[in-house]
Amino acid sequence: MRLILASTSPRRRELLDAAGVKFDVDAASVDETPLDGEAPAACVERLALVKARAVFRRHPADAVLGADTTVVLDGRMLAKPADDRDAAAMLRGLSGRAHDVLTGFALVTPAGERSAVETTRVWMAALSDAEIAWYVASGEPRDKAGAYAIQGLASRFIPRIEGSYSNVVGLPVEAVLQLTAALGVGVF
Repeated sequence: MRLILASTSPRRRELLDAAGVKFDVDAASVDETPLDGEAPAACVERLALVKARAVFRRHPADAVLGADTTVVLDGRMLAKPADDRDAAAMLRGLSGRAHDVLTGFALVTPAGERSAVETTRVWMAALSDAEIAWYVASGEPRDKAGAYAIQGLASRFIPRIEGSYSNVVGLPVEAVLQLTAALGVGVF
């Protein structure tokens, strides 16, 4: 049974590669719009399952891993910014504050499915307008939930985290590997 990653995220691929996991990629194409009134944790877990199930239909003999990540500030989900102005607004909101990064992940196999949500608390330093302008101009925030990449240039803005670093990058590798082991999916 192969492990199939239902994502085109280069960060998720890099994390699994770095952990020595053998996998193939077949991205899911699903509507990622949160449901009305849906809590952030419920949303990322639901979307991870929807993605994994969609790809599992094409690979019913394999194990399919789906994931979805969001940044949560004051109970509000910060998805990928719509444009540079939106990215700057997100960074101003995160500046000098703690927030949560939630990743829902799901594994669908011929024997069944399991899902979970990993939460990491992240503290962002107070950012000046010049720092925000510099970072937005770098282009890095454009395709990142919450408009920053902890593994990139934004590492200079993050003095502390509580929880899984890889979760903030986009996939809680240790938790995912525990899930694959629990479901008997070989990944090495």
